[in-house]
Amino acid sequence: MSSFDVVIVGSGASGGAVAYTLCRAGYKVAMLEKGSLIGREEFSKDELAYCRRDIITPSLFDEYHMIEEKVDGEWVATPTYESGWSFWNGNIVGGSSNLMSGMFHRMHPDDFRLKSKYGEIEGANVVDWPISYSDLEPYYTMAEEVIGISGAYQKHPFEPWRSTPDFPQPPTRENEVVKLFDKSCHALGITPLVTPRAVLSKDKDHRSACYYSNFCGSYGCGSGAKGSSREALLFPALATGNLTLMSHTYVKSLESTKEEVTAAVIVDTVTGKERRITADIFVLAAQAHESARLLLNSRNRHHPDGLSNSSGELGKNLIFSAGGSGQGELHKESLKEISFEALMERGLFVNRSILDWYAIDHWWDGRFKGGSVEFMFEHQNIISRARKNNEEEGRLVWGQALGERVVKRLTESKSIRFEIFNDWLPNDDCFVTIDENHKDKYGMPVGKLRIVNHPHDLKVGNYIAQKCEAVLEEMGAENIYSSISGAPPQNLIAGGCRFGNDPKTSVLNSHCQSHDIPNLYVADASFMPTGGSVAYTWTIYANAFRVADRIVKHLSKT
Repeated sequence: MSSFDVVIVGSGASGGAVAYTLCRAGYKVAMLEKGSLIGREEFSKDELAYCRRDIITPSLFDEYHMIEEKVDGEWVATPTYESGWSFWNGNIVGGSSNLMSGMFHRMHPDDFRLKSKYGEIEGANVVDWPISYSDLEPYYTMAEEVIGISGAYQKHPFEPWRSTPDFPQPPTRENEVVKLFDKSCHALGITPLVTPRAVLSKDKDHRSACYYSNFCGSYGCGSGAKGSSREALLFPALATGNLTLMSHTYVKSLESTKEEVTAAVIVDTVTGKERRITADIFVLAAQAHESARLLLNSRNRHHPDGLSNSSGELGKNLIFSAGGSGQGELHKESLKEISFEALMERGLFVNRSILDWYAIDHWWDGRFKGGSVEFMFEHQNIISRARKNNEEEGRLVWGQALGERVVKRLTESKSIRFEIFNDWLPNDDCFVTIDENHKDKYGMPVGKLRIVNHPHDLKVGNYIAQKCEAVLEEMGAENIYSSISGAPPQNLIAGGCRFGNDPKTSVLNSHCQSHDIPNLYVADASFMPTGGSVAYTWTIYANAFRVADRIVKHLSKT
C-alpha cells in the first residue's frame, strides 16, 4: 500500500493548485520541494540578496545548465556557471509565484487554435491545442476567485469572454500617471485597459491587502497580498491536515515499471540522506525544463529513452515568451497633465495594458498574430537605476559628477517602461535534453538547453515596440528606447512535455496525463504546445485546477 495518494514534485503555481484541490477533497498528498519555507516576516526588500546574489536559488556551481549556441557553424555548450545565466527561478516553497509582478491575463480563444487561425509558418512547429478556451474558462474563473485577482473588466475585441461580469476585487491603487497615459492612448486611437493583477486590493481570508511597498516584482510579499501558491493555495491545503510538505527535498528520479511510476527517489538536501517515496499517482509541477529533465533522467529498461517518451517528443518544442521591453523618462520640467509630486508618489501601480495589437490585420502590414503590452514604472531597484547614470559618451563618470547625475535622475525624473509579450514559436532548435558529461552536486545529468528563436518572433516584437514608443512620445517622454531580442527570459519557460490527442506526436493527453504511464501527470507549463501572447501564470493556475479535477476522478475509481 502506498504511503500517499499523490506525490507532487514542486510547490509553485501548478503544484499548489493541484495540492489545494486534492487536499480539500480529502486525499493524502506529499509535496516535494527542493527549497525552504520562508515566512512572511523573512521576505525582505534587500536588492543585494534577491537580485544580485540570488539567495533563493541554487549556486550555479552546484546546480547548473548547459546552454547550446551556434559558434562558427558548430553547436557549443557552455555551463551557466561560466555564462552567468540562471535558469532557476525561486527555489522556495511557492516557487517563482512568490516573486512575480502578478500581471495576469487570460489567453485569447484564438491562442488555442493558432494553426487553424493563422496557418502554418515555415520553420515553426505550431499546432492547435487539444482543448479550447471554453474548456479552460471555468478554471480561469476559479483561479480568479481563489488566488484573488484585482482589476476592472472592460469589453475589448481581444479581451476574452468571461462567465462572470467582473473581477472579485477592485483594482489596486493607481498612480496619477494613468491620467496622462489614458489621454495619450485615446489621442492615438488606442484603448488602454486596467491590468488584472494577482495582488489583493482588499483583505481576503488570512491575507492582508497590498501595502504598496514600491518593491513587488522580484520580491516576496510581507502582507500575503500577492497571489502566490504559498499564500493562496498551500496554507489552505496545509490547514486540511492532508498535505505533507517536504521542503529541502531534491528529486533525483522516478522509478517505474512499464505500466506505472512506483516511487520518487529523493535526497534530503540538508543531511544528504536518500530514500524513496511511494504513491498511487505522481504529478510533476516543477519548471518546464526541469520536469522534462527529470523524466529523461528516469529512464530504465522499460523506458530506455525516458519516461513518457514513446513519441520521442520529450524535451522538444521548448518555448519562452518572445518580445522585449522599452522605456522613456518623464521629466519634472516638461511633465504635463499631472503634478510632478503626484508622479513621484511611491508604491502605486501604473496598472495599464494594451491589447490592441494582439492580432494584426492591416492591408499595409499583413495579417499575423501580435501580442500584449504591460506598462509600469521602471523597477525600483536603486543599484540598477543608479548604474544607468555612470556613463557619458562611452566613458565612466566618477566622483561628484556621478553623484550629481544620480541625484538628479532619482529626484527630477521617473521612467515609465513597457514589456511586450508575443508568441515564441516552437521550432526544432529549441529543446532540452540531458548532458551525461556534466552532473549536478547530486550526481544527476544536468539539463542541456538549445535555445533558438524563430525570426517571426522578432518581426512581431519590433512591430509592437514602434507602437509603444509612439505612446511614450505622446506622453512627452524623453530618451525613449526599446529592445527586442531573441534572448529568452529565464523566468518564462514552457513546453517540453507537449499535450495532444495523438500519442505519436505528444507526451501527454488532453488531461496532461502521460500517454504511456497512466498514473503520471504533468501540471506545470511544459504541457503548453504554444504560449499565447501573455505571461503564463494565470493559464498555469487554471490548467492545474483542471488537471486536479481529473486526478480526483482518477482516484475515485481506484
